[in-house]
Amino acid sequence: MPPRRHVTLALIAIVAFIAFSFLLSTGGQQEAAFDTSITPSDSVLHGVATAPKLENATIKAELGNAAWKLLHTMMAKFPDEPTEEDSTSLKSFVYLFARLYPCGECARHFQLLLKKYPPQVRTRSSAATWACHVHNEVNTRLKKELFDCSKIGDFYDCGCGGDDDEKSTALIKPKIGSGSFTPLKLEKDGG
Repeated sequence: MPPRRHVTLALIAIVAFIAFSFLLSTGGQQEAAFDTSITPSDSVLHGVATAPKLENATIKAELGNAAWKLLHTMMAKFPDEPTEEDSTSLKSFVYLFARLYPCGECARHFQLLLKKYPPQVRTRSSAATWACHVHNEVNTRLKKELFDCSKIGDFYDCGCGGDDDEKSTALIKPKIGSGSFTPLKLEKDGG
């Protein structure tokens, strides 16, 4: 009888090992089965900003400065010749950024600006110039000094390593009067 116990224990161990292995392998397959692609609908991209008004002026100013730094730096690192996917991604980000911005009053104003001046994402230069123009629209509303958009490439260099930095920052530096830069003509929607 003792050898029979060993065989039974061995069979139980083998079945347990196979069952455990099967559960682990299907757990990984279940995670992979979920669709991770995201294509936001127009209602998501252009939905109403729901954040409350930000009452603290200091926090509001700090948030605004950080937000503009992020947006301008993103534009400075945007590909000079973006793929359609790059352009769609940046445009979607800008609309979602406007919708989710934590200062509700600021977000709603930015959404109005986006209706009037949709994001320009054809090239790095057009994206950087668009962001500068929209930033100046906000500065006008806030009675702040306007920024000379011809200097945007000098001002917002992210300082990132890698990717042939001299080439990438040179591509967004507009050269007014040299014939190599055509000033951006912003599209206006609905007015």
